[in-house]
Amino acid sequence: MTETDKDLEALFAAARDTRDDMPEGLAARMMADADRIQQDQLTLVAPVRSRPGLWDQLQSLLGGWAGMGGLVAASAAGVWIGLAPPEFLPDPAGLVFQQEEDLELFQSFAFNDVTLEEG
Repeated sequence: MTETDKDLEALFAAARDTRDDMPEGLAARMMADADRIQQDQLTLVAPVRSRPGLWDQLQSLLGGWAGMGGLVAASAAGVWIGLAPPEFLPDPAGLVFQQEEDLELFQSFAFNDVTLEEG
């Protein structure tokens, strides 16, 4: 044992001897104070929610963050394919916003011919 270890051992022995010299009511008051502070800390903790919120329910329904990320990626791909479709698919924007339509009312008249004004 080195000199430092002997000094430390002497300090620990002195601390063990003085521990019993505490006044009679001090230990009881310390424990009562510790219990009071512990109870105060427990009341400061936020109450536990009985039911998770809507966002938490939706997240768990979709499979957590991984499922939500997959849903976002699939949605973005769907929008991209819808706005700029491959050549083998019809263009949905072109189908919705067609410029003119030929609708035959009778066998010899087209809708465009009927609506034209003579001038």
